[in-house]
Amino acid sequence: MTIIMIDPGHGGSDPGAQAFGYQEKNFNLQISLKIRDYLQKKYAVKVLMTRTTDQTVSLSERTNMANIQNVDYFCSIHVNAGGGSGFESYIYNGPVPPQTIRYQAIIHDQIINKLKNKYSIKDRGKKRANFHVLRETKMPAILLETLFIDHQNDIKLLTNPSFIQDYSAAVAEGLAKALNLSAKDPKPPLSNDKDVIYKVIAGSFKERKNAEKRVSMLKSKKIDAFIVPAVINGTQFYRVQAGAYKMLNHAKQQVKQLKNNGIKDAFIASEIHSENSKRTKQPPDSDEENLSTDKGFPINGHPFLSGQMLNRFVLSMNENAPLLGEDYYELSKIYNIRGDIALAQAIHETNYFRFTGTVKPEQNNFAGIGATGPNQQGARFSSAREGVLAQLQHLYAYASTDPLPKNYPLVDPRFHFVTRGSAKTWQELNGKWAVPGNHYGQSILKIYQRMIDFSKDECTKLKQAVQQSLEHE
Repeated sequence: MTIIMIDPGHGGSDPGAQAFGYQEKNFNLQISLKIRDYLQKKYAVKVLMTRTTDQTVSLSERTNMANIQNVDYFCSIHVNAGGGSGFESYIYNGPVPPQTIRYQAIIHDQIINKLKNKYSIKDRGKKRANFHVLRETKMPAILLETLFIDHQNDIKLLTNPSFIQDYSAAVAEGLAKALNLSAKDPKPPLSNDKDVIYKVIAGSFKERKNAEKRVSMLKSKKIDAFIVPAVINGTQFYRVQAGAYKMLNHAKQQVKQLKNNGIKDAFIASEIHSENSKRTKQPPDSDEENLSTDKGFPINGHPFLSGQMLNRFVLSMNENAPLLGEDYYELSKIYNIRGDIALAQAIHETNYFRFTGTVKPEQNNFAGIGATGPNQQGARFSSAREGVLAQLQHLYAYASTDPLPKNYPLVDPRFHFVTRGSAKTWQELNGKWAVPGNHYGQSILKIYQRMIDFSKDECTKLKQAVQQSLEHE
C-alpha cells in the first residue's frame, strides 16, 4: 500500500509567518488534517503525519520520520508571506528523479484547475528551492505554499471554511492522481448468507425493568443474556439477547432451549451487515407491536438529513462554521446514533460554532465533553473528525449498553464515567449531559426542528426550479 507523509509546517514554539492576528502553524495543521482525512476516506492509502497537534517538530525530525518509515511521498504544507498573493509549489533545486518533476506538475495543476476560477487565486508557478524537507528526504517530495497570510484577500480565503475544504480536497485529489491511488469502493458489496447474523431474542419489553427481570431469570438458569435497546418505527424497546449466530440452525437450537426453559416469546431476529439491514417478522404477541413511549425522542437511529444539507443549514447561520455534516452523517451510522440531531447538539453547545462559551475552537470539542467552567475547559481532540467521533461515542455510552463497535478506537475520555444505557432519548439527557440542564434535550430538538424546516424550504425551492424548467419546454 502506498504511504504518504503529510507535513504541517512549523508548530509549537515555531508559529511560522504571522499577520492580522493569525499564525501560519494553525492553518498548516488544519489543512493537513483535512487532507489526511480526505485521502483515508476516499483512497486505499496509508497516511502518516509529522504532527497532529500544536507541537514543536524540528526539520531534521520531520525528514528522519519520513526516511525511517520509508514513505513513498512527502508533502509539506505551508502558508506564504512577504507581500505577494497566490499559490505556488516547490521541489528540490538539486538533482531529482523525473517522477518528482512529474508529480509536482500533476499536483500543482490539479490545485490550480480546481480553485483558480472559483476563488480567483493567482498561479505563481511551479518552483524549485533548497528547502531542508525537500533536500533531505529520500523519496519524492513537494512543498506547497497556500496563499499569503499577510495579504488581505488571501487571508479572507484562508479563514473561509469553504476554501479550506476545497483546497484540502484539491491537494488530496492531486496526490491521488499523481501517485495513482486506488479509490475505495463507495458501495458495500451485496450481502450474502455469510453477512447475516441471527440474533436470538429472549423477549422484548417496553419497560427496562421487565427486561432486567428476564436477564436475571436467564442467568439463574446459566443462560448468558444482556439487554439491547432497539428503536422500532420510532419507538424504544428493550430486547433481551441470548446469543448471536452465523448459522441459522444454531440460532434455532438456542430458541428451542429457551422455550424448554419457559421463554415462550423467544424469536430470531436476522440482521444483514450492510446499510440496508432487515429483521425477521416478530411474533404476534411480541411486545414490539403497536407500542409507544412517553420518554422522548430516541437517540438511536440513522440520520435523516444528509451531510450536505446539514452543512447548508449551518452555513446559513454562520458562514464561518466548519463543514462537519458529512462526518456526523457518516460516523453516526456506525453507532446507530441520530447524527443529524447530534449536530444540532453541537450547534447548541457552540452557539452555531461561534464558541462564545468556555470551549475554544482549537479544542475540536463540539459537545463540551468535560467542560465544567472557565477553569475546566474540557477535552481536546486532534482533529474536527475526532471531536465528532468523541461526541458520538459519548452519546452511544448513554444510549446503549452494547460494546463499542470496533470500527474506530475509543477517543471519548469520559466514556467510562457514563452509566451505560441511562439516557435512551434526547430528553433523558436533561441533568446528565448538562447540569442542571432541565430543558437540555428539548433545546436540541428545537434546533433540529429548525433544521427540518430549512431542509423543507430548500426542497421546495428545488421543486419550484424543476417545475419552472418543465414549463419552459
